[in-house]
Amino acid sequence: MRSKAELESAIADGGRAVLVINSRSRRGRRLYGTARRLLREAGLEFPHVFPVTDPARLRELFADVLALEPDLVVVGGGDGTVAEAVGHLAHRDIALGVLPLGTTNNFARSLELPLDLPGAVATLAVGRPDGGKVADVDVGWFESTGDPQGEGPGADREHIFANMVSLGLSVQVAEHVPHTLKRFIGRPAYALTAAGLLPRHEAFTARITIDGETHEVATHQLNVANGAHHSGQRIARDASPDDRLLAVYRLGDERRLRLASATARHVLTGPWRSLEDDAFLTTTSVEIETDPPMQVDVDGEVRGRTPVSIKLRGNALRVIVPRTFVDT
Repeated sequence: MRSKAELESAIADGGRAVLVINSRSRRGRRLYGTARRLLREAGLEFPHVFPVTDPARLRELFADVLALEPDLVVVGGGDGTVAEAVGHLAHRDIALGVLPLGTTNNFARSLELPLDLPGAVATLAVGRPDGGKVADVDVGWFESTGDPQGEGPGADREHIFANMVSLGLSVQVAEHVPHTLKRFIGRPAYALTAAGLLPRHEAFTARITIDGETHEVATHQLNVANGAHHSGQRIARDASPDDRLLAVYRLGDERRLRLASATARHVLTGPWRSLEDDAFLTTTSVEIETDPPMQVDVDGEVRGRTPVSIKLRGNALRVIVPRTFVDT
C-alpha cells in the first residue's frame, strides 16, 4: 500500500482513472452529459468509462474495474452505488471519488463533499489549489447468521458497508418507496412512504450486546451508523466516518407516535447533539438479536436477517475529500 501522499501524487500526475456513473440514480441520467463535460473542463481524463443502466450488474462491473488496476475510481450515483463501490475498494490501494447524484447522498455528506456537481468535480482535481486530497476513513463490516432471503438457516452473509445498518420501519420504506416518486420529489418520498407504512408496522425487541453487556430495547427503528448522516440529516455534531466508532441508536420506543416524534427530534437536533449523549451507544463491535427475527438493511439493500454481528474497520477506505476534511 502506498502512503496517502504517494497515492495523491500518482493521481495528480495523471494516474490510471476509471469513471462509473449510474444513469439510473436520481440525477445520474439527467446529469451524465454535464458530468462528463465538467470533468473534461477540469482536466480530469478517464480512459475507461462505465455508464451503468442496470444496477444489478454493479458487482460484475466492479470486477472489471479492479482488473484495470486504477489509482482512482470516481463513482457517480446515490448511496447504493457508492456502497457497492466501497465494498470492492476497501483495503485496496485505490482512492474512491464521489459524484453525489442520488436522493439522500448520506456518504457524500459524511465526507463533507459539495453536493453540487461543479463543486464535487472541483474536489476531484487533486493537486490543484482548490482540489481535494486523499484521506482514509472507516468502514463497517456486517455479518448475518440468520436466515437471509430464505436460503436456509445458518447461512452466513458478510458485507462491507459505508454508512449504516438499519432494522425496522426503514427496511420496509426502502422496499416500498416508489422510484418514480423518489425521482421527482427526492428525500420527501421516504417520509411520505414511512407515514403510509407506520400505522401497520409492528414494534420489535432488540438485544444489543457490546463488550459482554446486553441492552434490551423495544422500538420500531434501530440504526448502527459508521457515517455521520441518516436520511440526509446529521445524526450528531461529532459523528464522522473517521472517528473509529460505530454509533448505535434507536428512534422512539414501541409506541408508533414516539417514532414520529423521535424522528422529528433527530432531524431538528442532530447538528447540535453529541455522540456522548444517552441516546447513543458507541462501540467498535456490536451483536444484535431481535424478537422476532428481522430483515436488515445495509446501505439501502436488504442483506439477510438477524442475528447480526457488526464491527468497525478503521481507516480501511481511501477517499477523495475536501482539504478542510479532518483526516485522523
